[in-house]
Amino acid sequence: MDEKLQKVLARYGLGSRRALEEWIAAGRVSVNGQLAKLGDRVDANAQILVDGKPLQIPAWTQGRLRILRYHKPAGEICSRRDPEGRPSVFDRLPRLRASRWVSIGRLDLNSEGLLLLSNDGDLANRLMHPRYGLQREYAVRVLGRLSDQQIDQLLSGVELEDGPAKFLQIEDAGGEGANHWYHVTLEEGRNREVRRMFSALNLAVSRLIRVRYGPIEMPRHLKSGYFEELPEEERAALFAEIDWQEKDDLPAKHAPGSPSGTARGRRMPPRR
Repeated sequence: MDEKLQKVLARYGLGSRRALEEWIAAGRVSVNGQLAKLGDRVDANAQILVDGKPLQIPAWTQGRLRILRYHKPAGEICSRRDPEGRPSVFDRLPRLRASRWVSIGRLDLNSEGLLLLSNDGDLANRLMHPRYGLQREYAVRVLGRLSDQQIDQLLSGVELEDGPAKFLQIEDAGGEGANHWYHVTLEEGRNREVRRMFSALNLAVSRLIRVRYGPIEMPRHLKSGYFEELPEEERAALFAEIDWQEKDDLPAKHAPGSPSGTARGRRMPPRR
């Protein structure tokens, strides 16, 4: 049995298919001693090198695809490397063998809340793809209350530098003193989109927390800086949203094993 090269690489969490197609076009991948090209297919016997390092291709038997739910605190970045040396969400996650964690969407440095991660880059790419329209819900704290006119603007659309954007829903969540909370929902994941939408109306966001991604919510028991394996019923709900079949799971031979039991509420110390 053979499959497209970029799909195989995505299963190891090396990136999205689009990004891996760019790697192939740039000459970073070779198959059986020859530079790979777009459209190449590989089987279990293929010898693949990525940046000159071998990548073993196991037998195509079904294995365990993993999805983590992480409560990101403010002050962590969603990249692996940072010239400023700031802490990363990946510092706290369990180590994987033969693959790596891929974040499903990002949260900026000062934002908090729900972050999903998987060891399958192909799955992560589908969960972020606009085609499936997975909703993101955020709790937003602003100074003052929104007027009816401002709510109408945010629902009908505001113009940003990368095109118009709008919320699907805005709910008043109350507040005390000068600060007020709102829950907003949208179907996109553009960079700092929620903050920029409020900024377009001269409103400053003082706190931003993602509380839902598609059907997956942030549970009350999961404290900031902790993660857990996504339970089976929530995995099934997530897969149903994007028409993902379990047969697409990672090969078992090299799929990283789960720790005994679930990683419910585990906190990993940052690695330096």
